[in-house]
Amino acid sequence: MPEPADPYNARIVEKRLLHDTLGIFRIAYEDADVPDFKPGQFTNLAMLPPAPAGGAPDRPAPSDGPDEGVRRRRRRGPRLVRRAYSICSPPSEKRWLEFYIVAVDEGALTPRVFDLGVGDRLFMDTKIKGHFTLDGVPPGRDLVTVATGTGIAPFLSMYQEYREQDRWDRFVFVHGVRYAKDLGYRDELTAFAAQDPRVTYLPVVSREPKDAWDGLHGRVSGLFRDGVYERLVGVPLDPRRTHVFLCGNPAMIDELEAELTADGGAGFVTKTPRQKDGNLHFERYW
Repeated sequence: MPEPADPYNARIVEKRLLHDTLGIFRIAYEDADVPDFKPGQFTNLAMLPPAPAGGAPDRPAPSDGPDEGVRRRRRRGPRLVRRAYSICSPPSEKRWLEFYIVAVDEGALTPRVFDLGVGDRLFMDTKIKGHFTLDGVPPGRDLVTVATGTGIAPFLSMYQEYREQDRWDRFVFVHGVRYAKDLGYRDELTAFAAQDPRVTYLPVVSREPKDAWDGLHGRVSGLFRDGVYERLVGVPLDPRRTHVFLCGNPAMIDELEAELTADGGAGFVTKTPRQKDGNLHFERYW
């Protein structure tokens, strides 16, 4: 299908940069409210590719010699450059969707999104999808959410949507980053933990000098060894009453999945289409 002449259907209504390559964006549809979705799902943001040097889009002349199918595809114009992003905001917020985005230096989309300002337009897909949700998690369980970088996004949506309901007994946020400046939502998560006795917030920093950060150092996987989790949270990591959600760096996910499901380990079972009653869930970010 060709893209419409003007595919942009949304505008940035708020932009907050933590630093040059990390930001929080609120984006609203121009002519519609936010559709229904489930916390933990994602949608696509997109922009048209930049015009080539010289300004005008490259269009082949009939004498260029490609077959008719190639000529037809080129006449349709360029397709949108799309990328999927998890949603931070809860489904009950109908004015806009919130995204936590890191700019990739050589990325085809994110540097251009970071160049946009409030009021600028882009495309935001109205189809919201994904299976990384709390579907199938019984109420009254402990939820342990482990994220690296912008992987914290789906867990913010889950907590904000269900915090007034009896959806869990305990909600643990584990957020691993390289430097303290990368701890997006730190103030909000600290406030959640201060206001809600069911919430524990554990930020973990791997590269910050110890004289600049007096919190937890290392990798998030270190919190699940040698009784560290029980000491920090006050209860054991019990697979009979706990569901663990992992989101972000695939290396972190592979490491923790291997440890938590290993024989003699914590005794968790990875949830898959065939293993529907599993209690270890994950979503890789690349």
